[in-house]
Amino acid sequence: MEPVKINIEDFVHSGEGANGESFFHRSDPSIMLKLYNEGAPTDIITGEFELSRKVYEAGLPVPEPGDLVTDGKRLGIRFQRIPGKISFSRAVGDNPERVEEYARRFARLCLKLHSIHLGKGKFKSVKDVDLRLLEENPYFTEDEKKKVADFIRNAPDGDAPYHGDLQYSNAVIASDGSEFFIDLGDFACGHPYFDLGMVLLCCVYDDEEFIRTTFHMEKKTALEFWKFFVKEYFGEDADPDEIEKTLRPYAGLKVLIIERNAGIYFPQFHELLDGITK
Repeated sequence: MEPVKINIEDFVHSGEGANGESFFHRSDPSIMLKLYNEGAPTDIITGEFELSRKVYEAGLPVPEPGDLVTDGKRLGIRFQRIPGKISFSRAVGDNPERVEEYARRFARLCLKLHSIHLGKGKFKSVKDVDLRLLEENPYFTEDEKKKVADFIRNAPDGDAPYHGDLQYSNAVIASDGSEFFIDLGDFACGHPYFDLGMVLLCCVYDDEEFIRTTFHMEKKTALEFWKFFVKEYFGEDADPDEIEKTLRPYAGLKVLIIERNAGIYFPQFHELLDGITK
């Protein structure tokens, strides 16, 4: 796959993260650019590009990927830019009195995502991903690994899209009201429970300071968001406390991605797996 050569002078720096930088095009507001750090593994970058293309072509509500590019030193990906975007978490933080509206809207977007059938073999299985991460994780004992692996293997199967980091900062609203999911680097397929564990984690189990700093809202607002989300996603008669009990171990499984990314131990999330490991 040969990347297209670009002139970085045609772009304006807009932000940066752990893996690279983002840019807006100076004259074309429909284009954004993600440039990876110099020396980033080529196979990781091309893999993300190919995955983003497959996800878009599967009909998921995600920004359209453009092409693989290079500025002569770094590789990057051009994407469709979402004009005037705001994340659901920022929208709630700025308008806490509208938490029910945004929670229900986010739930409907998640239902839309999880109603898609990807079929077998097109994307990796979330069970396979979690089993591999579990094997590589240094913070579980061998006995705990066995018990968690048994839980993963015996969990419900499915072929729904698995976002991988399904939380209210990774869904955005454009200025025209259209909605998109972003940051699908851990995309796979499987049963929605594996995805919904992250919604629960970010609304209920993250601490007050983290929710305020990362998601721009008070924890009491996040807890309200969860209750309205459950009513919209599972039905008005659903009991948020019962849904929480069902999804608690799936929230705990998110520690596999969290500890992979951070490289440190998070005991508070391991506690969510006590019902499996004890």
